[in-house]
Amino acid sequence: MNKTSEKQKDFSVIVLAAGKSERVGYPKLLLKYDECNTFIEHIIKEYSHFGAKEIIAVVNTASEGSLRKHQVKLSANVKLTINTHPEWHRFYSLKLGAKSLTENHSVFVHNVDNPFVNYEVLDELIGSADKAGYLSPEYDRKGGHPFLISGKIIQDLKDSESNQMHLKEFLNQYSALKVPVKDKNILVNINTLEEYRKYFKKN
Repeated sequence: MNKTSEKQKDFSVIVLAAGKSERVGYPKLLLKYDECNTFIEHIIKEYSHFGAKEIIAVVNTASEGSLRKHQVKLSANVKLTINTHPEWHRFYSLKLGAKSLTENHSVFVHNVDNPFVNYEVLDELIGSADKAGYLSPEYDRKGGHPFLISGKIIQDLKDSESNQMHLKEFLNQYSALKVPVKDKNILVNINTLEEYRKYFKKN
């Protein structure tokens, strides 16, 4: 049983999936996780099962078209937000995601190029949510994803007049906590087909 399962989990999720996937040559969010699910579908299903109130998937225009073309069906608690300026990188995508949320509470930020979702990691982060504004998992002294941000940060993102700030620079304004975890998959970052094959043993 998850240690947070006895009480209602109050959190949402922003999935960052607006990158151009140039090195892969194919939208990362549509890479196959298994026979039934793409990366984006698997991530959304796992967070939905874990109890997310809202899930915002930030995608670019081309990826949104690909989702429609491949008839990818997302659950009712998912909202697609289109980033028409993916060249403005992650801060802008996160800002767009924040603006799409209806509540200001803790939010997991998950990169689509890491399709692995570990409930124990999520439990460790959400269980420490009151200790810092920005929490990130750490394996073998290396930081990874997803990270968790507070409702205060979400509101500040909504209010920010900047669109192209470096995300780390923005997050450095807040109290931070590194949370040790046992899952090395928090370090995964799939940017090439070779890396994809490494984890999914595709020929």
